[in-house]
Amino acid sequence: METIKFKTNINCGGCLKSVTPHLNELDSIESWKVDIENPDKILQVELEGDENEVVKAVIEAGFEIEKV
Repeated sequence: METIKFKTNINCGGCLKSVTPHLNELDSIESWKVDIENPDKILQVELEGDENEVVKAVIEAGFEIEKV
């Protein structure tokens, strides 16, 4: 299991609601959370798999993402 952090533009409860189904459908994610209080809106993912799946899911949900 690996912990990976990403900078995003997921900045409110509505954004979280939009991205949740995309991230929850990935079997490689054990858990995830977004710190919307952090200026960089950090998405922290406990992952056992390819981090590119996470990037693709967040982009498909309509958000920006970049590995920290």
